[in-house]
Parts: sequence; structure tokens; C-alpha cells
Amino acid sequence: MKKMFVMVFACLLVGMTAFAQQGPGGQRRSVEDRVKMTMEWMNKELSLTADQNTKITAIQTDFYKSMDKMRESGERPDRETFKKMNDEKEAKIKEVLTEEQYKTYTAKLEEMRKRRGGMRPRGGGGRKS
Repeated sequence: MKKMFVMVFACLLVGMTAFAQQGPGGQRRSVEDRVKMTMEWMNKELSLTADQNTKITAIQTDFYKSMDKMRESGERPDRETFKKMNDEKEAKIKEVLTEEQYKTYTAKLEEMRKRRGGMRPRGGGGRKS
């Protein structure tokens, strides 16, 4: 179950990151914008305390900065690298949230994934029926 959640979240996050990066005019959104968007839904859904908000904001900021740093270096993270980074982030978030908040968090991620109809590869490499 945990492995399935991690994979679902990784797919969701990749999709959210790819989507969130495109701001007006095709420009990539800043780390701050991506963190703000994430924290808005987390605060709404999880009723975070001020301390939780501060800690998770720092976790999200570190994660997005690490991703941007990899992109700026010209390195595109492979699946294993991304999974490791995401697993570390998720473990940190789990430590900050209560058990009930974490259940709500994982359920919300699953709901977001379903709303998007699952993650499909972008670009021309996918098969068409």
C-alpha cells in the first residue's frame, strides 16, 4: 500500500510540477509560486497549525529548489532520483502531520490524481488508440 501511494504521489507530483511550471506566456512558475499553491490547498484541507505550516513550507521549498537546481544544471531527474527525493519529502511531511491529517493528505492526493484521469506521458511518445 505504501509503495502504491508513493508511486501515485510521484506521478501526481510530476504532473503537478510540469503543469505548475507553466505560468503566463509559457514561463516556469517560481519556487515561491509553486509552494504557495501547494500550501493553499494543504492549509484548506488539513487545517495546519502555524508550526506545521512553517515546517511544511520549508520542506516544499527545499524540494522545489532541489528540482529547479537539477533542471538548471541540464540534468533531468530520472525516475529513481525523483522517487528518492519525493520519498524523503513525504517522510518529512508525514513526521509533521498528525495521523488523521496524513490520511486526509493521502486521500486528497488520490482524489487529485483521479480528477486528472491518471497521469499520461506528455509529448509524442505515447501510443494512440
